[in-house]
Amino acid sequence: MTLYPLKFNPVFSYRIWGGNKLKTVLNKDYNQDSIGESWEISDVENNETLVSEGALKGKSLKELIKEFKGELVGNSVYETFGSDFPLLIKFIDAKTPLSIQVHPCNELAKERHNSFGNNEMWYVMETEKDSELIIGFNQKNR
Repeated sequence: MTLYPLKFNPVFSYRIWGGNKLKTVLNKDYNQDSIGESWEISDVENNETLVSEGALKGKSLKELIKEFKGELVGNSVYETFGSDFPLLIKFIDAKTPLSIQVHPCNELAKERHNSFGNNEMWYVMETEKDSELIIGFNQKNR
């Protein structure tokens, strides 16, 4: 089978702070209120996104990587992570302040959650006039 540009069905998540811009701005198709996150590409257990069309429709990233290996993700990524996809790509819509976010290192995340640690990169697409992003912690990491 030949790979083709893959599109995935997002996984929508309710959040107490969620808004409606995923629907009104990004045209996401869901019927719930307070959807705060749209997971676009995910290999997170119980929240896997599936291919939305074509011959590979319904397949998860894990299934695709097992079948296509480095052809899908690159040989270096495959050699490092195996059939685990190392990224989570999502949109966030927060109409009210989010809770404090704590992200463990790889070792602690593996021990407690059987997952990767959480290094983040944010790209802010739109903000309200009084929005703020607070980063940092006043104690040494452990």
